[in-house]
Order: sequence, then structure tokens, then C-alpha cells
Amino acid sequence: MKGNKPRLIVLSAPSGSGKTTIIKTACQENSKLILSVSYTTRAPRVGEVHDVDYSFVSCEKFQEMIQNDEFLEWAEVFGNFYGTSKKFIQYHLDMGETVILDIDVQGAMRLRELDDFEAFFLFIAPPSLEELKRRLIDRGTENNNSLEVRLGNAEHELTFQNRYDQVLINDDLERATKEFMDIIYCSA
Repeated sequence: MKGNKPRLIVLSAPSGSGKTTIIKTACQENSKLILSVSYTTRAPRVGEVHDVDYSFVSCEKFQEMIQNDEFLEWAEVFGNFYGTSKKFIQYHLDMGETVILDIDVQGAMRLRELDDFEAFFLFIAPPSLEELKRRLIDRGTENNNSLEVRLGNAEHELTFQNRYDQVLINDDLERATKEFMDIIYCSA
């Protein structure tokens, strides 16, 4: 990475855009890339591991963390709270690592407004809403109601992509992952 300077990469994408797969591949290829583990009040999904995928906490604990100013940013998404730990970020930056914050548009825009916050903002977009719908249906995690909510949310999120430093269209996972790595290496 340019000058080996640790950086923050703020990454947002609509659900189903492939960002999780891209991030996991990038982190496997480069041990100096660290995915920030967000705190959340939602229940773990099948296969998710506490403090690996998310740090799962109660609503009461999350509110206590807000009161103690422990979050760089936090937001309510789909009725659950998500937050980025200041301590986690600082620890990994101090270790010389580049930290990827996988956060929604709400959180990214809050960070964008901070005067003393430096990061590279990257948005991953699907090639179309029709393709996004197909991906969400294919992964089999959504019922009709949640599918419509996610698609409506994606449409809203896509209106913010011009507020990011760069937009990556994920129309081919292998190509998008390579481009993601190129962006990370050039921006850090």
C-alpha cells in the first residue's frame, strides 16, 4: 500500500450487491486489511459467530455504549441498531492495518459530515435493480415482505452513490473483486 499508511475505507452497498464476498476475498488475500466488526442488536443468523461476524449485544447494552460515546457512528437499520466501535478502529490503525468499515449509507453520510474524519468512501452497486432482485431471491433469505423492503431500501441507497469517492459496479464477481483490491491498494 502506498507508503504503508494505514487508512479507513468506508464501504456501502445495497444488500445483495456482493460486498460481503468481495470483502472476505480481499481480507483473505491481504492480512493487513481488517474488516471492522460492528456491534448489533439483531439476532445472529445461522452460521454467524459472535465477535467475528458481529458483536451481538442487547438493546440496553447498545444504548449504554451510545451514552459512553463508544461508537464512531451508529444507525438503526430494519429495526435493529448497528454501530462501529472507536476502540476497534483505533487499535487496528495503531497496528498499521487498513480497516474496512462495512456500513450502510446512513452511517457513511454521518462520517462524511465529520470535519476531522479521513477515509476513502467506496460504494458497490449492482448492475441493475432487476439483477439485485434476482440475487436476493437466489440467496433464499428473504420472504416477500423483506424482499420488497430490501429493494426499496436499495433504490434509496443508490441515490447516494454520487456522495462516495468511487463507485464499483459488481456485474462480475471476479472482476469486481480484482477492481476492489486495485482501489484499496491505490487509495491507501
